[in-house]
Amino acid sequence: MLVDHHCHLDFPQLEADRAGILRRAKAANVGVMVTIATRVHQLPKLLAICEAHDNIYCSVGTHPHNADEPDERGISADEIVRLAAHPKVVAIGEAGLDYFYKKASPEGQAEGFRTHIEAARRTGLPLEIHTRDADQDTIAILEEAHASGGPFPAILHCYTGGPELAARAVELGLYVSFTGVLTFKKNDALREIARAVPLDRLLVETDAPYLAPEPYRGKTNEPSYVAHTAATLAKVKGVSQDDIARITTDNFFRLFTKVKRPDTSESASA
Repeated sequence: MLVDHHCHLDFPQLEADRAGILRRAKAANVGVMVTIATRVHQLPKLLAICEAHDNIYCSVGTHPHNADEPDERGISADEIVRLAAHPKVVAIGEAGLDYFYKKASPEGQAEGFRTHIEAARRTGLPLEIHTRDADQDTIAILEEAHASGGPFPAILHCYTGGPELAARAVELGLYVSFTGVLTFKKNDALREIARAVPLDRLLVETDAPYLAPEPYRGKTNEPSYVAHTAATLAKVKGVSQDDIARITTDNFFRLFTKVKRPDTSESASA
């Protein structure tokens, strides 16, 4: 079984053919999906998807792009913690720093990042961290948070940073997750980073509808395509595809403690 711990099933690109997308995910042995919030105020829409499907869960949080929006910037850790009590909410975020698009101020993003870290620590739910072109500031906030409040569960999602951030994150107890970007033919540097991440800290995801892997690059991504990223990761790590599926799935359930592992023996005999 594979898991797609980071996709956006509520986005318009995936809404029109959601039934087909979920059917193809099942055929690709993607047993669990987590659809990730980009605004706290969209949680009811995410919950409607999750409550209709036993194997779909969601997060609650504010994407750094949206950190300065009036309805999002004032949200407290208390509010996120309250919303995270819903049985289908299994993660916090995505939150973090994005200096590539500059859609929100660095100050607003950092404030939101720290708020979500507090919520992750208080709930014990993993924080889905978005970081792009912000390695040093991300390291600084992670180190500050660990020094002041101790460890908290988290993933550097859709990893595209440098080797220093990945190494420091692992030292701090975080997981590192790779998307279809890992499969891109000219991305040897990212594959070298993946090679250095310990097997027990690796995850795979799609970030669908974005970043479709080879051979679908440029097309709309969907959860079934996580199998292609897993195949590349297996090759990078020198293990079989079955092994990488087992390892990343075990890592997921160790980190996402609120998600019930499906009984695959029952589904196989059904």
